[in-house]
Amino acid sequence: MKLKTILITAASVAGLCSALPASAQFQKPEDAIKYRKAAFTLIGTHFSRIGAMAQGRTPFDGAAAAANAEIVADLAKLPFSAFVDGTSGTDKGTPKANVWTERAKFDEHAKAMQVEAGKLAVAAKANNLDTLKLAFGSTAKTCKSCHDSFRND
Repeated sequence: MKLKTILITAASVAGLCSALPASAQFQKPEDAIKYRKAAFTLIGTHFSRIGAMAQGRTPFDGAAAAANAEIVADLAKLPFSAFVDGTSGTDKGTPKANVWTERAKFDEHAKAMQVEAGKLAVAAKANNLDTLKLAFGSTAKTCKSCHDSFRND
């Protein structure tokens, strides 16, 4: 019985630690802003490389598409923890205040993007341009949907 109590206590402490607010990761709001901008810049760079292939602007290279899609899927997990209080804005490209007033909806958009980015990584491994195009389009729609709802024009 004592071991069970220790395990339950350890699991509870671990759960509490993982549930700490994301803001604890950043000393200042500016740190959170820099972090998410950097993550989105990298996502955009690698996603654009896939888009160039999907749109026929550059030749299709299955290995490059797969490598870039894997990076996008990994990076898609990063920026959303940096949407902390005090980091909205009114300038172009900044998050609207409704990120925080409609947080559940925002989180749904973030999760949808992460899921589609994962599907893109799987599709890119198929080494088939048509499969890549479909997955790229679906992923792009999730990005646009979030931008339309939560990003200042």
